[in-house]
Amino acid sequence: MHVDHHDLYTEFPEMRAALDALKAASGHFSGLCARYDRLTGKVENLEAHDMPVADFTLEDMKKMRVKLKDEIYQLLLVFRIGQQHPV
Repeated sequence: MHVDHHDLYTEFPEMRAALDALKAASGHFSGLCARYDRLTGKVENLEAHDMPVADFTLEDMKKMRVKLKDEIYQLLLVFRIGQQHPV
């Protein structure tokens, strides 16, 4: 079975530098990324091995991943705006 990879560098290729900078500067951001990476690994593992799991469980995991990704994206946008317009 083909599994799409959803690591953050693939999801946000134009924000690679911002991802690295925020991971190094913010424990909160780094923690969000770690949670996203762990959840993505679990989802991809289940999909790759066609593991038996209730549909709602996999869907809930994917919804949580989207929620984390959105939160990460919002923080990246704020960071990039701050970089473009220093105070």
